[in-house]
Amino acid sequence: MTSNRLEAFSDGVLAIIITIMVLELISPEQVTLESLIPIIPTFVSYLFSFIYIGIYWNNHHHLFQITQKINGRILWSNLHLLFWLSLIPFATTWIGENYKAHVPVALYGFILMMSAVAFFILQRSIIKGHEENFILRTAVGRDLKGKISITLYTFGVLISFLNTWAALTCYVIVAIIWFIPDSRIEKTLDGSKKENVNG
Repeated sequence: MTSNRLEAFSDGVLAIIITIMVLELISPEQVTLESLIPIIPTFVSYLFSFIYIGIYWNNHHHLFQITQKINGRILWSNLHLLFWLSLIPFATTWIGENYKAHVPVALYGFILMMSAVAFFILQRSIIKGHEENFILRTAVGRDLKGKISITLYTFGVLISFLNTWAALTCYVIVAIIWFIPDSRIEKTLDGSKKENVNG
């Protein structure tokens, strides 16, 4: 299997996930502006989940832009990531209707945390499947950004049982950190191209 085929499959799954989420937005029976107020929390949860899916789609694209080899480990790591992302619509609906309740907020954070862990595993699987001088190894380095994200998610899940607003703040901070697509791969790739030209 080529990386293009894997990426196309992943794009299709992510598109379905977004479609499922938007179908959960049920329009009110009345036609007044006031009738929209009760669904604001649901819309906000959809908006943030849409942003999260967009972040993963962007970074997944960057990841496979430089992936040259696909093996069984990478395939299963990618499916592992898609599994956790596919649970986001369920958690989005639940937290949208119960954003002040501890368990829905904790579950939402747990799914986001596991998605981040799955992406980290996928990244490592790709690195291990390539040579020592593989560009991703240089671009990612110690992956401080990824480790900070997982730490914030973990803290958010734990604190959600004490204060749901503090937990939601942790989740939002991670989204802000990743909102601008990760440019480490592109920068390293551009640097490598310049070296080849100069050489």
